[in-house]
Amino acid sequence: MGAAMNLEDYLKLVGTELGVSEWHTIDQKQIDAFADATEDFQFIHIDPERAKRETPFGGTIAHGFLSLSVLPKLAYATMPTLNGAAMSINYGFDKIRFLTPVRAGKRVRARFVLAEATMKSPKELLARTNTTLEIEGEPKPALVADWLGMHFFA
Repeated sequence: MGAAMNLEDYLKLVGTELGVSEWHTIDQKQIDAFADATEDFQFIHIDPERAKRETPFGGTIAHGFLSLSVLPKLAYATMPTLNGAAMSINYGFDKIRFLTPVRAGKRVRARFVLAEATMKSPKELLARTNTTLEIEGEPKPALVADWLGMHFFA
């Protein structure tokens, strides 16, 4: 978990970077497990030889939704936790763009910028985090997203 902080300090961070995660390798085993879970067996994800022959990627690539799905893992270790929050939930996304495919075996990391933090009630905070999933050695990120989280206070 990221560092714990009080709500007042968190609200002062709007417009600033909350952190950058550690690197995470998306390997073929994870891609295959995701294909099994989602029943998305397109060859560009699960057939390394065919993907090498028939695509411009040089091999298999992660599903776009797999790239999106690693964000919680990267966020848990990076994003601050809020003192007094009873729970926090994924509230959705306002915008997601998949910009660069993640090739099997590549490492990714996430960069989180707190764009907005709005008290919806005295016990509910809606936070919008501009999230970028970077690919090691690539000039363009895998994805950019406006990620929404709702924090509930006791």
